Parts: sequence; structure tokens; C-alpha cells
Amino acid sequence: MVTLGTTALVTGGSKGIGWAIVEELASHGATVHTCARNEAELMKCLPQQWQELKLPITGSVCDVSSRDDRLKLMESVSAMFHGKLNILVNNAGTGFPEIS
Repeated sequence: MVTLGTTALVTGGSKGIGWAIVEELASHGATVHTCARNEAELMKCLPQQWQELKLPITGSVCDVSSRDDRLKLMESVSAMFHGKLNILVNNAGTGFPEIS
């Protein structure tokens, strides 16, 4: 159960299932940080949607396929949440169609 004070990191949270997970966690009281590769898509969500709804969501640009980006993300999230991360949703990924 998500309660006030719960912290969460959702990768790939600027669209699709990740976006829905971010909003759902925040609407239940979690403080959420999300990341996305595409800064433009992330900025559509942060100031234009989530801030208007007054949801406690922050975000940063991160390509989780990059080791340096992952390390930077973990450092910033650790500092932001004072070392306390309750929920990790590793949603980022790309699907490739099967070729027959």
C-alpha cells in the first residue's frame, strides 16, 4: 500500500504505462521521481500536466542504457530522497517486433 511519505522512482515515466504508474503512485501520496530519454516529452508531463494537478513529481533526463546516466540518476535520487527509496518501477525499455 502506498502511503504519504513513500518514495518512488519510475523509469520511462513520460508516456504510456510508465506515465500512468507515475500518476497513480503520486495520487496515492507517494513522492515520485521519473526519468525519460526524451527531454521534450518529459517537459510536457512535468510543468504542463503534473504541476497543474499539484502532484509531487519530479523528473530528469536519463537514458538507462547508459551506465553514466544510471549512476547520475541514482546519485540524484538518493540525495533527493535522503537515501530512502521505497518503490522502483523499472519501466524503461524498447520493444522490437519479431521478424518471421
